[in-house]
Amino acid sequence: MKCFVLTKRKTILALSVAVCVAAGIVFGIHGAAANAAATKTRLVPIYNVKTDQKKISISFDAAWGNEQTQNLIDILGKYSVKTTFFVVGSWVEKYPEFVKALADAGHEVCNHSDSHPHMPQLSREKIASEIQNCNQKIKAITGKEPTLFRAPYGDYNNTLIETVKGLNMHEIQWNVDSLDWKDPTPQQIYERVVGKVQPGSIVLLHNGAKNTPAALPSILETLQKEGYEIVPISQLIYNGTYKIDNNGTQIPTDQGTSSGG
Repeated sequence: MKCFVLTKRKTILALSVAVCVAAGIVFGIHGAAANAAATKTRLVPIYNVKTDQKKISISFDAAWGNEQTQNLIDILGKYSVKTTFFVVGSWVEKYPEFVKALADAGHEVCNHSDSHPHMPQLSREKIASEIQNCNQKIKAITGKEPTLFRAPYGDYNNTLIETVKGLNMHEIQWNVDSLDWKDPTPQQIYERVVGKVQPGSIVLLHNGAKNTPAALPSILETLQKEGYEIVPISQLIYNGTYKIDNNGTQIPTDQGTSSGG
């Protein structure tokens, strides 16, 4: 009986040790996975560019309406300013004559997805399809395939950025938000833009915002008087070797890297 008790105790002890070891292994695996996930580099699009030159870009998102597009083209033409318009594929289908008008006026027509979804909710394959479909629609009208992409709602994740890069494109955000889509007054739009612009900034406006045309002349006049050169985004960002810091600032990493092109 005594031997049996000792054997039973040893068995229980052995089982306890085995359970602890197994738990430790499982915890270690999950802990390692959690640490790996936590330390995975978070990718960031280009929000602005590090530069000593007084050079900036103004961009417009075109997803829904079209009431102000020709007015914007006329105002920009008056001040000899070229900008970047990010257009949705469905907008291209609905307003092909304005896509052509933008290109003919010298503005850069770039990709804002095909149907304006929340891109991080899509699979890698669907993301690629959204971008490629829009590219094809733009190229069919302008003759140029876009090299810049802006995510709808400014919503992105690593999968999106990796997919965009795999398509030999740059993902572009902004560091100056006019909030014109909320319909502030022209003066409020002006103050938000002019008060926040600095060398290398990318400004966000919308072609369908009702008060943007009223604010735009003052914005352009002030920035030009302050010595800013306003260029399309492809002429602002760097080609060659660069890095993007945690704030989304694109920084050249060698002397041979240049902006534009």
